[in-house]
Amino acid sequence: MNDQQFLKILGNRDVLSLAFGAMIGWGWVVTAGMWINGAGSLGAILAFIIGGTLVTFVGLTYAELASAMPLAGGEHVYSYKAMGRGASFVTTWAIILGYVSVVAFEAVALPTVFEYLIPNYSKGYLYTIAGWDVTATWAGVGILGSILITLINYRGIKFTTVITFIFTLMILVAGILLITGSSISGNTENMKPFFDKGVSGLLTVLIMTPFMFVGFDVIPQASEEINLPQKRIGQLLIVSVVFAVVWYVAVIFGVSRVLTPEEIATSTLVTADAMAKAFGGSQLMANVLILGGIGGILTSWIGFYVGGSRAIYALAKAGMLPKALGDLHPKYNTPHKAILLIGVFSTVAPLMGRPALVWLVNSGGLGLVVSWTMVAISFIVLRKKEPNMVRPFRLPGGTTFGWIAVILAFGISSLYMPGMPSALVWPYEWIIIGSWALLGGVLYKMSMSKFDKKFSDAHMEEEYARVVKYEEEEEEQEPAPEVIKKDA
Repeated sequence: MNDQQFLKILGNRDVLSLAFGAMIGWGWVVTAGMWINGAGSLGAILAFIIGGTLVTFVGLTYAELASAMPLAGGEHVYSYKAMGRGASFVTTWAIILGYVSVVAFEAVALPTVFEYLIPNYSKGYLYTIAGWDVTATWAGVGILGSILITLINYRGIKFTTVITFIFTLMILVAGILLITGSSISGNTENMKPFFDKGVSGLLTVLIMTPFMFVGFDVIPQASEEINLPQKRIGQLLIVSVVFAVVWYVAVIFGVSRVLTPEEIATSTLVTADAMAKAFGGSQLMANVLILGGIGGILTSWIGFYVGGSRAIYALAKAGMLPKALGDLHPKYNTPHKAILLIGVFSTVAPLMGRPALVWLVNSGGLGLVVSWTMVAISFIVLRKKEPNMVRPFRLPGGTTFGWIAVILAFGISSLYMPGMPSALVWPYEWIIIGSWALLGGVLYKMSMSKFDKKFSDAHMEEEYARVVKYEEEEEEQEPAPEVIKKDA
């Protein structure tokens, strides 16, 4: 068996920028107006607080499990330990759909940015999808961006996180300027109506929140590459979620305070227009916001390559996907074949046009919530099944947090079902879900014919043994109580 392992090189800054940058993508720039018009200013804020609460409870279960089992694959590892091979594949395949949908989203978002910076650059008509004209230059920008992001991820996790940190700083500068400027120059009157379209409006925005918060789970996917005490992994995961909730609420507040509902309805990039108005109509400041948005596209894009490639790698190593996808690059120690596979999805996405953006967001959101539900269930099962497991980040209250997370995640999942105001659109979004499930079923059956359950069990036991060894080494590195007292 190949003994090559991931390199443990990520520190506090790397982990936080990776998770926060993944959660704060491009959506806050293009869809903030949709949130406000959909539910009103305070309605949108309430929807994100509710969605953030769901993610926080789910994140708490992740935090305990990630600190207890810091292995690549995150959800795959926890669900396998709790419920076995089949449940593990469903959980991980669902989260991969969410990751791939975000990657595709960013590949379509990048050429959309250029429409604001370079008006009328879209040339060379190719075809029309759902009323949207796909052009050569528009798709070309997304394809070139996809190739660049693939290469960045291919070169290694340290190089990836350095780039992510730089772009995360760009996001923070742009966001702080927007919130500060709108708070000073805006007024409460612009925020009316505070609530719009009642419960239906609230639910319509709420269903978008899982997609906006996905990214904290990149930490568990890359936990095998984190060079920190195991307890810190759980702590950083929760900190990243809290930061994201505050960010989205602040952006909604800032935009709704400076722009009127009419201005929001007619804006193509509402956050950039809010930035311009907050600073006296300055196009320069609008472009600063756009640069922050581009930073968000790139950090999110990079982050989900990390998360998706590690999830695919983990399934392949356990014999649930083609074995080649479980190879690490001999020089860069990256799951390079899994990265290239995601790169194919990302490169094709711009050819689907902008309508695919909404379809992917919604269908990918369902995959995310399904996976989160399974992780929360795994948390409950392992509390019963493995009561003596070492849990460096241990939640109080027994299984209480797990049950709350399951109920909230299941409630969000029901919003995607037929008959609900925010149900997935037939046939497009259900075709995406069905096609992904069918593809997963075929790949799983193929892997079962080559690698049986015994192979997977043996591999996972070997992985768990590495966790125990790492815990023992970590304890040995801690100074004895007598030494601490003497030094003090």
